[in-house]
Amino acid sequence: MKSVEVNFDTLAGPTHNTSVISFGNVASASSHLKPSNPQAAALQGLEKMRFLDSLGFRQGVLPPQRRPHLPTLRLLGFRGSDHEVLKKAWSQSPTILMGVSSSAYMWTANSSTVTPSCDSADNRVHITPANLSSKFHRSIEAEITERLFKIVFPEPHFEHHPPILRGQHFSDEGAANHTCFNRAHGTLGVHLFVYGRTNFKDNLFAPKRYPVRQVFEASESIARIHRLNPSQVFFVQQNPEAIDAGVFHNDVISIGNNNVFLYHEKAFCNSDDCISELQKAVTETCETHLNCIKVLNKQVSLDDAVKSYLFNSQILTLPDSSMIILAPSECQQTPSVFKFLNELALDPDNPISKVHYFNLNESMRSGGGPACLRIRVVLNEDELAAVNPRFLFTEELYNSLASCIKKNYRTVLLPEDIANPQFFDECMEAYSAIEKIFGIENAL
Repeated sequence: MKSVEVNFDTLAGPTHNTSVISFGNVASASSHLKPSNPQAAALQGLEKMRFLDSLGFRQGVLPPQRRPHLPTLRLLGFRGSDHEVLKKAWSQSPTILMGVSSSAYMWTANSSTVTPSCDSADNRVHITPANLSSKFHRSIEAEITERLFKIVFPEPHFEHHPPILRGQHFSDEGAANHTCFNRAHGTLGVHLFVYGRTNFKDNLFAPKRYPVRQVFEASESIARIHRLNPSQVFFVQQNPEAIDAGVFHNDVISIGNNNVFLYHEKAFCNSDDCISELQKAVTETCETHLNCIKVLNKQVSLDDAVKSYLFNSQILTLPDSSMIILAPSECQQTPSVFKFLNELALDPDNPISKVHYFNLNESMRSGGGPACLRIRVVLNEDELAAVNPRFLFTEELYNSLASCIKKNYRTVLLPEDIANPQFFDECMEAYSAIEKIFGIENAL
């Protein structure tokens, strides 16, 4: 059966703010405690979905998770009514309150890892929510993600797994560190898992400045759980120099699509050997040549790569097998990156024919580009038909969500607003309205 790639993006929530520093994420540090615009964040993401839908790509939409996450505050000992819990958390530990108010779930690339049915031993789509255990503000997402995905992707076509063991030994940050190469969507693939360190043996390479967020043991476990053939799995360690430059996930330094791999020369340890072995594996397994496009540091420095989020662009395949890049507008504003992308689109030796630039500045301010906002799900005809249709993009859904966001989201949000009972009530009304649009009132 014919297969397609569906990108599912999550809407930013009404508490979208810059109060949390995700150590190792340079953008989040530079935007810390500055005013945010939740309405713009949600509408920019929604416009990206609409644009890709207009080009003929299948697009999914996921609702925001409710924040502030009061169950976590209550678990941590804050008691009383909802408003009293907020007041106590703000007075006793504002850092915790900011953490449980983060809209970081909007970066759906970290939500889970998904394996297409053509590559799993039981011919089912496998989904494992990421435990995100390395960051407090993200570790509270997995339970809701698991519930939501079971609604969006119902059995029996989809095999749902719980998040793997929490804690530093199995820290998992999802598809931001996973890429599948193949001849075309729905054909046999080679799965690249990128990790920052191992926990059960010595590390020859380790960052000196910033922490590692994806570990080998987590990636290895996901590959087993998803019943991938070991011959189709490829593990590579991230270059610690890149991590220390602010590359907290692999999708900030490399991106793949079908038989194209765009990567920075400083992306991996023992990079040239790894790329050579990866090409060999793709040739043998996928019966296609892996077109590897190495970006030299003299072309685009690590600093420019992180500042522009060049590698957090989306590469998508058009029906004629040519490809486009959807890049953040920051790439257009960074001379070295803009020059590189112009030359890339004009190069006949790769299938990338056009670059589209998109304004996602509210997401980018906290370190999330186009690719961060989506999770890729490759589905055959039967699997696509089984997806809950309420979560597939339509113009009607777009209009309903855009109207709801304009009505219920603030255009200016200050960090101290998070503790305001009136703002909390506004947020709950917004969530209820959005959940009603998706038909999931009280389901999460």
